[in-house]
Amino acid sequence: MNFLFVLMYFFSRRPSQLALLLFFPLMACATDPPPTPPKYEFRAVWVATFHNIDWPSDKGLPSPQQKEEYQALVQRQKTNGMNALLVQIRPSGDAFYPSRFAPWSEFVTGKQGVPPSPYYDPLAFMVEETHAANMEFHAWMNPFRAISHKRFSSVDQSNAALRHPEWCFDYGERTYFNPGLPEVRDYLIQIVMEVVKNYDIDGVHFDDYFYPYEEPGNPFVGDLNTFRTYGAGFDDIHDWRRHTLDLFIRDLSDSIRSVKPWVKFGVSPVGIWRNKKDDPRGSATSSSHTAYDMLHADVRFWLVKGWIDYVAPQLYWSTSHPLANFNELLPWWAANSFGRHVYVGHAAFKLEENISRYWVNPSQLPLQLTLRREMQERIQGGVFYSAHSFESNPHGLEDMLRNNFHRFPAFAPPMPWKDPLPPLAVTELEARRNLSNVLLSWNPPTAAADGDTASLYAIYRFRSSEAEDLTRMDRLLGLSSQPFFIDQRPLGASCYYLVTSMDRLHNESVAVRAAVGSTMKQVDIHSSPLPTTAPSLRGGNRLSGDL
Repeated sequence: MNFLFVLMYFFSRRPSQLALLLFFPLMACATDPPPTPPKYEFRAVWVATFHNIDWPSDKGLPSPQQKEEYQALVQRQKTNGMNALLVQIRPSGDAFYPSRFAPWSEFVTGKQGVPPSPYYDPLAFMVEETHAANMEFHAWMNPFRAISHKRFSSVDQSNAALRHPEWCFDYGERTYFNPGLPEVRDYLIQIVMEVVKNYDIDGVHFDDYFYPYEEPGNPFVGDLNTFRTYGAGFDDIHDWRRHTLDLFIRDLSDSIRSVKPWVKFGVSPVGIWRNKKDDPRGSATSSSHTAYDMLHADVRFWLVKGWIDYVAPQLYWSTSHPLANFNELLPWWAANSFGRHVYVGHAAFKLEENISRYWVNPSQLPLQLTLRREMQERIQGGVFYSAHSFESNPHGLEDMLRNNFHRFPAFAPPMPWKDPLPPLAVTELEARRNLSNVLLSWNPPTAAADGDTASLYAIYRFRSSEAEDLTRMDRLLGLSSQPFFIDQRPLGASCYYLVTSMDRLHNESVAVRAAVGSTMKQVDIHSSPLPTTAPSLRGGNRLSGDL
């Protein structure tokens, strides 16, 4: 830890934070956890399949090897304290699942349109494995990218870009679906809804690829004819492009909620919405790569309208970058969330590659995580790009997470606008001891007023001398999808247990208490010092079990 760096940083930017200044060196050394580990924090990793960046490690691997690699990836990120994976299942006009609308991905088998051998459904397998680790699975899709490279990509004749060339435009070496065409938007909504209907996913996720990034000296004009046909009422083609994306996001959001209202919808834009010099609502940054102006994605408007449930801006700049500073962008997104969640996109890949002089200092990422934690009431978590970056443990990334920031588990944060009603409590809780363990068993709750029952159960263990406090994530003993749990490291008669039930949208019931051989007792968690929002759950994955 470069103490002088931290000293200069805090005195120059936050002179009032002397207490944190004295604490930060210890924290960055990964010897102790932060003083109050959060109960709710979205902790995720992007798993990129485009050109086999993260998984599978190569095209055309045998199905058993693909499965083994994914299982190892899940276990690694579970150990790193993650509670969600954002897995790319549609990299470029293709699919990592059997689809009526798109061919098998070349990144699975080496040739687009060819299924895995031996046959299996990678998406179904990944969802099952991820859920078995008590982690959320978000289906990451690139909706508008049709062909990743016109000369080098494998493209099957069933690809919609070949069947409907009138739906597409070329730019650079890629082919894109044209968002300005109503039939294209309808087709892409069908693509997404096929996954929503057929798979037990927790979220739908888009990254920053909407309209193309413009290349220097090569202005994008591929949709001029579409604008002439559909642009009535718009004098500016850029405003019309933003309007087409607004329609797509609105209609897709409505479609998801009408079929599975618990499925989350999130977008990960480039980290700058607009520069303040172009719009007083923008951030004090200076970049030509903005979501609004270049990609025509008015993500701030989507948040205002409530069409998306979370935003994960890619804040890949350092705290000392002169044009796009992390310290400016973090509070900007917090102030422009409009009641939805903000998960910071962290540049783990810059640690691995040392591609920027601003990231050579090993204190950069722990500093950013600390600043994010300071704002945890308005910034609800983070996502790391990408899974491959963890393999070399750059700058002690995994050690920092396992021993410090993610030492204790956290639940993915709740979304009360989707469902604020908690499930009912378990009944008939018993704790019975045998020679080496304690068996907890209970009856599942009946359906709550909204029809939800328990999806998971959370089991906490406290010493008899300790007060009941469900914010103590160091006392979370484990999670169970069944109405029983075995404590394999019992403490004897000097402890008691609390069990809560969780519904699909991660609301937590009142707790039921039992000691070994004792009569159960209900405990109202809402009378405890909890945050004002309800808890969440498909996500506490690292179980401490240490008292």
